[in-house]
Amino acid sequence: MLHFLRQALGTQTTPSNQVLLGLALFLTILVMQPVATEVYHKGWEPMDQGKLSAMDAFTEGSKPLDAFLLRFAREKDIQLFLNITHTPAPRKPQDLDMKVLAPAYILSELKAGFQIGAVLYLPFLVIDLVIASVTVSIGMMQLPPVMVSAPFKILLFVLADGWNLIIGSLMKSFYA
Repeated sequence: MLHFLRQALGTQTTPSNQVLLGLALFLTILVMQPVATEVYHKGWEPMDQGKLSAMDAFTEGSKPLDAFLLRFAREKDIQLFLNITHTPAPRKPQDLDMKVLAPAYILSELKAGFQIGAVLYLPFLVIDLVIASVTVSIGMMQLPPVMVSAPFKILLFVLADGWNLIIGSLMKSFYA
């Protein structure tokens, strides 16, 4: 999604890949911190205190992660991986195996990212089309429309407080 945004703005390397990766990493840590804390309290602590064996601690500790993945994985993607692995559908969704949940979650998030990226791209595409039409209609064939539209797109993004809107909406989707 962040890459689509950068492409839509017409800024090929700004923000850089390192900045986008760092932002994505910190957002991931923010989203996953409650799950990691729950995994620690349900799995690691009891094992460390001798209350659970390593296998039982793994089973108990993986339940919060399974619940998180199940919450955000689309049913269609889960069904796809059940079919691929030739696994019968469990009686209840909580019994799904991690080998089905993890790729289904990844596929679901990829779809959501592409959908968000496409929606973000549209207003900037409209600006590009309008600027291209105007420059051609006044006979400025030699001037690349991107040279004119880039400042307008960045101005629109800044005036709309784009970073706040995008990151805020993205993070709220995980805390809804």
